[in-house]
Parts: sequence; C-alpha cells; structure tokens
Amino acid sequence: MTGQKRKRRQAAAFFLSGLLCAASLLGRPAQAAVLEADRLVPVGHTIGIKLFAEGVVVIGLAEVETGSGVLSPGAECGLQVGDVIEAANGKEVESSEQFAALLQCGGRVDLDVSRNGRELTLAAQPVLGTDGTWRLGAWIRDSMAGIGTVTFYDPATGSFGALGHGITDTDTGLLMPLGDGSVMHASVKAVKRGSAGEPGELKGSFDLAHDLGGLYANTEQGVFGTMESCGFTEGSALPVAKAGEVRTGPAAILSNVSGDRVESYSIEIVRVLDSAGVQNLLVQVTDPALIEQTGGIVQGMSGSPIIQDGKIVGAVTHVMVNEPTKGYGILIENMLAQAGQ
Repeated sequence: MTGQKRKRRQAAAFFLSGLLCAASLLGRPAQAAVLEADRLVPVGHTIGIKLFAEGVVVIGLAEVETGSGVLSPGAECGLQVGDVIEAANGKEVESSEQFAALLQCGGRVDLDVSRNGRELTLAAQPVLGTDGTWRLGAWIRDSMAGIGTVTFYDPATGSFGALGHGITDTDTGLLMPLGDGSVMHASVKAVKRGSAGEPGELKGSFDLAHDLGGLYANTEQGVFGTMESCGFTEGSALPVAKAGEVRTGPAAILSNVSGDRVESYSIEIVRVLDSAGVQNLLVQVTDPALIEQTGGIVQGMSGSPIIQDGKIVGAVTHVMVNEPTKGYGILIENMLAQAGQ
C-alpha cells in the first residue's frame, strides 16, 4: 500500500474504546523496537492518532433497493459484522472508496476475508441499486482518528506507548486491524466536564498533515509506535515498577487537560486487582484542581501514566460512568508485555 494513496484518505472521527478515549508514517507501519524497559520517561501529553485498517472492516449489513425488490447480497454470501475484507478478486483492498470501485464491474466478486484469526473466501454477487451503482449491502470502515494520551517514551529506541488499551471499532467493539497509522502533536482546547452517568471528554485539535511518528501495533493493552524524538517530554526517565511493587495508597497521574501543559495530579490506588486485562488497578482522583476542571477522569485521558514511589506503575484506561472520580488502570508491566509485538 503506497503512502501516496494513504494521503488522499480522510480519517473518520472516533473515540477510543473503554469509555475513555475520544492514529502514519504513511505507508508501512513503524517497526517494533526492543524497549529499554528498566527505565522509561513518563509523558502524559495528549497526542493525535490516525489509524488505517488493513483492508476494510464490515461494521454492518444492509438491504439494497433494486429494480427487482430489496436484496441482501452481503448477508447472503456469508459476510458477518467484524469481518475484515482484505482482497477482492485477488486485488488488495486499500480503502472504502477503492473497494466500492472494485464492485462496479457488476460480476461475481471473490472476497478474501479475515474472521477471528481465520482466513476464508466468500463468493459475493453485488446487485445494481436504484441509484445506478453496484452494491454489496455492507457498511464498511477503513480508518479512525482521535485524541489519546502518551504513557511513556524510550529515548534509547524511540519507542512509545499510549492509551493503555486498544483502538476498537466504535460499532463492532472489535480491535481495529492495523494497516498503518501515525501520531501528531495535539493541544487541548476545552474540556467537557464529566458527571454521574455522563462521561466527560477532552476537546482538542491536531494537524493531520504533519506526522511525528508511526504506529507498529494496536493491542488490547495499548498502541505502540516510534518517534525520532518526543518534544513534549519534560521529566527524566523513571524506574519501571514490577507488578508486586505496586501497592494501595497515594499516587499521581500525569495528564494534559489544558493547552500543552502536563501537570501532576494526586490520586489514590484503591485496589490492586488480580486481572490479566487492562483493569488491573482501581483508582480514585483526589486532586481538587483536577476534579474542579474535569470532574475526574474523562475521555482522552486514557494513557495518563500513574506514578507511585518514584516509579511508573501503570496508566489510566477507564472511567466509571456513574462515578467519574473513579476509574481503572493497567499495570505498566502488562502494557510493556505487548510493546514489542
């Protein structure tokens, strides 16, 4: 897939999964680097993220109005929500627009599909809609864009980790397959304050035309990439805590909730949970200034590093919808376990 083709595509707005969250080097994804994981620089700055799927993701199936009545070619050929269409008649699918163009021949189309890690081929027969175009009867998505927070940066390798959870499709809830992606500088312009039953969010802006680095992995435990330099880091590298070193009690998070300023806010680690997922820590915001400004944890803060006893212990991942001062975090050890994938 060429970078030139990617530049013509517009990423659709999104919020990252897990109640928090709302990424290219255009062309091939950045390559995973081995992290110097004993010490990392905690970041806490927001970042713009663009992500382009590898193929197109089926987010829904629909009926098509034709001169012969209503037909459902996508469902009839066996397509399912969550399928990733990677090729059509042997031609790699690069975007939603290109896929729609491939259907305009009007004949049978053999679709190479990835479904839950399995590869299969489906024979589809597009139908001619009343608008004069050949249609498959499937809603598809090929890209996403939004704002999240960078957790750490490794100056030795240029690697970074962000979000603490994966980027999932907003309609299917499934992890988006990464074709390529990039990160850009972002600035917080406003905050929608959170309240019980209504999660808040950071509102920011970023420049889609200027990339700082590329993504190489979108995993359940975070997104990872490389940057030649990280211009918005201010602190020094800190030791990385092992899971057994994390305790209940006072801690802090680094977050960027206004402009480009990263500040430290007090929290309490209420409980350390025995979980392999992304909800390893139950945390509560105790800092009056953060509660006054945001109501607690809001969308866009996912990835904010958690610091305790001078070590990086994890990152914020979720907010409790009915109690926005409380939320969950992932242990840094679990996040780093996926950083080299």
